[in-house]
Amino acid sequence: MEKPTETEPIPDASRDTPTPPPLPPLPSPASIGLGGPGGPGGSGGLWNRNFRYFFVARTVALFGDGMIPVALTAGLLGAGRPASSVGFALAAWMGPLAVFVLFGGVLADRFTPRRMMIIADALRLIGASVLAVTFAVGNPPLWSVYVLSSVAGVGAALFQPGVASTVPRVATDVQRANAVLRVSEALMTMAGPAFAGVLVGLASAGAVYAANAATFAVSGACLFLMRLAPAPHDDAVRGTFTAELADGWREFRARSWLWGVIAVWTVYGFAVLGPMLPLTAVLVTQEHGSGAYGMLMAVSGAGSVVGGLTALRLRPSHPLAAGAVALPLVAVNLVVLALGTPLPVLAVGQLLAGAAAAFWLVMWSTTVQTHVPPEALNRLHAYDVAGSLLMVAAGRALAGPVAEAVGAPELLVAAAVINVGVVAVLLVARPIRQLKRMGLA
Repeated sequence: MEKPTETEPIPDASRDTPTPPPLPPLPSPASIGLGGPGGPGGSGGLWNRNFRYFFVARTVALFGDGMIPVALTAGLLGAGRPASSVGFALAAWMGPLAVFVLFGGVLADRFTPRRMMIIADALRLIGASVLAVTFAVGNPPLWSVYVLSSVAGVGAALFQPGVASTVPRVATDVQRANAVLRVSEALMTMAGPAFAGVLVGLASAGAVYAANAATFAVSGACLFLMRLAPAPHDDAVRGTFTAELADGWREFRARSWLWGVIAVWTVYGFAVLGPMLPLTAVLVTQEHGSGAYGMLMAVSGAGSVVGGLTALRLRPSHPLAAGAVALPLVAVNLVVLALGTPLPVLAVGQLLAGAAAAFWLVMWSTTVQTHVPPEALNRLHAYDVAGSLLMVAAGRALAGPVAEAVGAPELLVAAAVINVGVVAVLLVARPIRQLKRMGLA
């Protein structure tokens, strides 16, 4: 399951807007043990031509995605629009992503993932370019912002399913590839909003959208330059669109470990991941200020880097079980937040949670990409993404009202208990616990 790409707005940021914390540099292949030319990461290793292009495409696209919430917030509020317009614009972006990602999975299987990702980048390039012009020349009507944000969401829905099936086609070592991509995602999650914030201060929201459009141009160009060998299923005879969607559902139901994890994760996304980010934003900002919240988000990103680097080194024989064992660290973060502990303790909790989530995601992504047949991978990944996005979004929407009714600390403690229960279910379920890493007898 994919981590949502949007960035949570910092409450009361207008009253406290310190300089964002410095970002860690992107590690080079050699510095994280991937080797260089002639070594494990040389032309025959992970960093082959296709993977390099794919890595750049994913990195710049994630960097661009991170700019969107900042650009929308600055552009709409700067134009005198109400705060509710920001939420509607973000919903117009995320809604189509959640709704159309299933169709994106079918289209990726039908027309190849690379083609669909290039089309997706073209759509997002057009949408971001028009928004850049409209914000630069004046105050665009809200309906146009909502429509263009929806175009970006549709583009993301067409792009995302193809990521899962492209990784095995550009890297022979799928786990290392996923770990490297997870490290890059963590860094771009921090870098995108920070860069957008600086650019808004120096120029305008229109300049941020212009930079956002440039990232999609680079991503599309890199994907176009990839040279992938044809897969046997690329030219397979396809049924109707509805039949393909139904066939994906049958493939999904046929794997108990797959639907078991996703079923459990719907609860986890709704009850744990959903409330965690908004309640963290509110409680930390109220107690320590928005600067402290921004610092904790940077620490969480650093934790994701740690988790990705750990996944580069560890190769457990039962990856889903190993990933589940790491997830109780998320409960630690929830508990220290509920107890109102000092800021250094909160930072430790964020570091542990970020590392645990990243390690689980690498184990999960690698397992799906190596155990699911390539001809069904895009559709099955789309089911995963759609379920994760919808349940996390629902959890975030209800976190505020439930916290007001029962108390934020109580809700966080309940989420920590559910977190431990989810881990127990993952480890007790035999199809999940006993699933071996591909290649082991």
